[in-house]
Amino acid sequence: MSKPSLDLQIQTLPDNPGVYQYYDKDDKILYVGKAKNLKKRVSSYFNKIHDTRKTNVLVRKIVTIKHIVVPTETDALLLENNLIKTLQPRYNVLLRDDKSYPWICIKKEPFSRIFLTRRMVKDGSEYYGPYTNFKMVYTILDLIKELYPLRTCNYDLSESNINAGKFKVCLEYHIGNCKGPCEGLESLEDYQRQVDAIREILKGNFKESMKDFKRLMTNYAQDLRFEEAQKIKEKIDILENYQSRSTIVNPKITNIDVFSIVSDESAAYVNFLQISHGSIIRSHTLEIKKKLDESDEELLELAIIELRERFQLLSKEIIVPFEINLGENIRVTVPQHGDKKQILDLSIRNAKFYRIEQLKQLQIVDPDRHTNRIMAQMQKDLRLPVEPRHIECFDNSNIQGTNPVAACVVFKDGKPSKKDYRHFNVKTVEGPDDFASMTEIVGRRYKRLLEENEPLPQLIIIDGGKGQLSAALKSIDELGLRGKIAIIGIAKRLEELFYPGDSIPLYLDKKSETLKVIQQLRNEAHRFGITFHRNKRSKAALNSSVESIPGIGEKTMLTLIQHFKSVKRLKLATEKEISDVVGVSKAKKIVDFYKTN
Repeated sequence: MSKPSLDLQIQTLPDNPGVYQYYDKDDKILYVGKAKNLKKRVSSYFNKIHDTRKTNVLVRKIVTIKHIVVPTETDALLLENNLIKTLQPRYNVLLRDDKSYPWICIKKEPFSRIFLTRRMVKDGSEYYGPYTNFKMVYTILDLIKELYPLRTCNYDLSESNINAGKFKVCLEYHIGNCKGPCEGLESLEDYQRQVDAIREILKGNFKESMKDFKRLMTNYAQDLRFEEAQKIKEKIDILENYQSRSTIVNPKITNIDVFSIVSDESAAYVNFLQISHGSIIRSHTLEIKKKLDESDEELLELAIIELRERFQLLSKEIIVPFEINLGENIRVTVPQHGDKKQILDLSIRNAKFYRIEQLKQLQIVDPDRHTNRIMAQMQKDLRLPVEPRHIECFDNSNIQGTNPVAACVVFKDGKPSKKDYRHFNVKTVEGPDDFASMTEIVGRRYKRLLEENEPLPQLIIIDGGKGQLSAALKSIDELGLRGKIAIIGIAKRLEELFYPGDSIPLYLDKKSETLKVIQQLRNEAHRFGITFHRNKRSKAALNSSVESIPGIGEKTMLTLIQHFKSVKRLKLATEKEISDVVGVSKAKKIVDFYKTN
C-alpha cells in the first residue's frame, strides 16, 4: 500500500500531547519535536511560509509523519530529548549535543554524598528525576544543605580508613556545613538517618521535612537573623508548589521492552516501547493483516520475534498484556498495577491511536474496504448468518394516544438510504397500544415487500425490549419469515439487545462500531417518526382551527402556523411579516381575507 498523502496523515493525527517525527522520501529521520496538541502543532508547519530558510527546506522534504502519544507536556519534553539523543535527526541542532536533563544522585557508599548529575552509573546508587527545571534542582540541593550538614568530599570513608586516621576535617567542618565523619566525629547511623529524611524529600514527601524547615526558619528569626530566615521562607514557598518530579517511567525500570496489541476483524496493531534507564528511547507500531482468524496471543508472539530481530533487542525482560511463551531466556511480565502497568497502558494507548488513524485514512481513501470491515464486524458481534448489508429499524410514535404513527428507516452498507424510508399511519389499533401497533406495521411492511418481490433485509431492529420484539415476531411468523430474516430488539435504558427465544440480553462494548451503527439506526428511526408525528398533529390542529382561505393551500397554512405558532398571531401579523414567509401575492390574499372576515 502506498504512503498516504501528508494532508491525510495530518488530518488523522490525535489532539493529544506527544512527540512527532518527520521522515524524508528515503525514510531518513529529519526532525523530532514535541507538542501539547499534535494535530495543531504539525498542521502549523504546513499552513504558512516560515521565517527561516531552514524550516521551509525541512517542510518541503517531509514525506512521512510519525508520532508517540504521551500523558503530559512534560513527558513530551523528556521523550523528545531522549529521541533526539538516540536518532540524531538532521534538523535538530539545538539538542544534538551531549546535554541531558539532570538527576539527583544518592551515592551508594558509606556516608552517602548527594549531588546533581547528568550521567547515570549502574553501581547501585539511587537516582531521582529527571528534572526539567534546573532552578528546582538547585533549590532542593540548597535546602538539603541548609537542613542536613552532609559531606561534599570524595574520600573513601570506610570504617578502617576512619579508624586509621587517614583524613582530616576540612573548611566545610569549620564553617558548620559538615559534622566531620572523616575523623569519626559523626556516626554512620546518625548520618544515614539524615539521608533517609532527604530520600523522603526527593520522593515528594515533605511533611516531616517541612517541620524541620519551619523550625530552622523560626530559630533564625529568634536570633534576629531575618535575612537567613527570609531565604529559608522563600525556599519553602517554592518547595510547597513543587510537583515532586517529572519522569516518563520510574528510573528503576531499565532495559525492558513493552509490547501491546489492539486488533479487529481484519488487522492487528502491535506497539513496542523500548525502555532504557527509565526513559522511552524508541516506539514503533506494526500493522499485521489477518489471513485467518488468528488469536491475539499468536499475533503478538509473531510480532515480538519480528521486532526483536529487526531492532536487535537483547533485553531479558518484556512487559505484555497477557501471558505468552517466548522461551526460557526471556522473562515475561504481565503487570496488574504500579509503574509497569502504567507503561503498558501507555503502549496500549499508542496502539489504539495508530489503529484509529489507519481506519480514518482507510475510510477516506478506500470507503468500500471500510464498509466491508464494519459489515464483517457486525456479523460477528450480532451472531448473524450473513453480513447485514440491508438493515431496517422500526419505531412507534404516539403522544397520549393521539395520532399513532410508525417509522421504518433503512440502512444499506452501514449508511442511511433515505429514499427507502417509510412512514405508517396505524390503522387497525384503537388507543395507545404500542405492541399491537408494532405487529400491524411490521406485517404491512413485509407483506408488501413480498407481494412486490422487493429484496428483504438481512436484519430487522425493533426499538424496544422483549415486548416489542414479541409483537413484531407475530407478523414475521404469520408471513413465514422466521429464520429467513434475523430480528433483534434494542432496549433504550442499558442498550440491551434481545433475541427471539432468549431471555438473556446481549451487551455490546459501549465503544464498539456495531453498537454505534445500531444506535444511529434507532436514533434515525426516532427522529423520522417524531417529525412525521408532529406534522400530523400540527395538520390536525390546523384543520380544526383555520378557516379555508381562497387561493391558499393546506401546505402554505401549515408553514405559516409553524412560523407564527398560532392562528391568533397570524391574524395579528403585518403583510410584510407574512410575505417574508410565503411571498407577496399569498400574503395579500391572507391579509385581505382576515380584513373582510
